[in-house]
Order: sequence, then structure tokens, then C-alpha cells
Amino acid sequence: MGNGPEKHFRHWSADRQASLTAEIPVIIPYFAHPVKRKLERFAEMETFPNVIQPDFEEAFRTCHPLKGNWNRDFFRCEHPLVLELGCGKGEYTVGLARVFPANHFIGIDIKGSRIWKGAKTALQEKIPNAGFLRTRIEFIGSFFAPGEVDEIWLTFPDPQLEKKRKRLTAPKFLNDYRMFLKNNGVIHLKTDNKVLYKYTLDTVQYNQLEIIRNTDDLYAESSDDPVLSIQTYYEKQFIEKGLSIHYISFRLPHDKNIEEVPGL
Repeated sequence: MGNGPEKHFRHWSADRQASLTAEIPVIIPYFAHPVKRKLERFAEMETFPNVIQPDFEEAFRTCHPLKGNWNRDFFRCEHPLVLELGCGKGEYTVGLARVFPANHFIGIDIKGSRIWKGAKTALQEKIPNAGFLRTRIEFIGSFFAPGEVDEIWLTFPDPQLEKKRKRLTAPKFLNDYRMFLKNNGVIHLKTDNKVLYKYTLDTVQYNQLEIIRNTDDLYAESSDDPVLSIQTYYEKQFIEKGLSIHYISFRLPHDKNIEEVPGL
């Protein structure tokens, strides 16, 4: 037994062992409860008619059956299609769907436990023009056909401070969006991060893209725009902390390859 597990525990006192044993019933529920809740949400989401959860083979280098057919087969009517990439809990997707009932909105995120919230809300409120897709942004080309999407929203995405090429407004991603966005389709970015905002603005200006609106302090300006007034849970926290919210919207043409800003 000399080198077995007992060697590492032989100096523990009986009182310490009893203390740890007494703590176990408290510790286990603390960790197990969130896991159980997440599994329950995953199971419930399988029954949601407004959520698409493809497996890896359906998303990786293949064309999903809904590609080019979202209006016909998912929403079952023709309306402009708007995506929210990295939608989190889907608050903006649902908020946009409330404001624009004549448009179709799809929130996209890889985190199923987050999507559950927005999908559940849309079902409870009977919002028929909001749907959700659980997949990676890198696989998005498998789900949307050329010219199928009218607008893209990027609401508080990860600024990727150490890996700028992973930013959702990096040229690589913008060129990917051109593959399924309509010619001169609109990209919206809303962020609290100055680095991401400045990086996006520099990229847009360097590539001479048409800017629709640009502000480094959205709520310092008086605006009655109901779209920009939609606030996510985290956005409200940022505002409470006194952080400025930056916003830029611009058009993405088909005939222009988006390039990196030299030295940026």
C-alpha cells in the first residue's frame, strides 16, 4: 500500500474527514443543479419548433436543406431575412421581431443554453417571425444561399482583443457575409468595446464602404429609433457602469473584396 492512494490521506484526522463528509450534501447540489437545469433545457429545446439544431455533419462543408429555403420551409412566407450572429440569449432577435413583424429574424449562437431563453420567450409570446439556429459562425455558409439575407446584426460580440482576425467584423468574416448577403446589404455593430468599434470603423473607411450611421456614444444622442433602443441584459449592465455604447451600420457590396487595413 506504500505508494497507493491511502498514503496521501493517512494524515487526515477523523474530525477533518467528518467535516468534509458533512459538506458533501451542500457542495453536490450547488454544482449539480445548474448542470441538471442545462440538460433539462437542452431536452426541452428539442421540442421547440422555432429552433434548428443541426449536427456537425449537417453543418461542416455541406448544404443544409434550409439553405435558400428559410422563408418557404421555416417561416412559410416571404419577408426580408435578418440574422443576429452570436445572439446569446436572443434578446435582440426577439426585440427586433417585436418591432418588425413583417421581417424574419434568426438568432445564431453555438450555446444552446443561451438560445433556450430567446426561443422560449418567442414561443410564449407567440412571435412567429423569430427563429434560432444553433451552429458556429464559421459554418454559417452551409445554411444561407447567395442573396438570401438582407441584414446582419452583431450585438456585443467578443472583441477578440488578442486575435483580431477572429473579430466578427474582420475582413475574412465580412467577405464570408458577402456570399449570402444581398448586394449592399446592411451590417450593424453594437458594442461597448472601443477597440472593436475603432477597428471596424477603420476597416469600413479603408475599404470605402458606405456608412449609414456611426456614433461612439449611442445614448448620448437623442434618438427615437426603436431598433437602437432595444437593450440586452449585458447592455443594461454596461450602461449602469457608465460605459458608452458604440454603433456603426454600413453597406456591404458584392463587387468589393474587403481587405485588411495595413498596419492595423
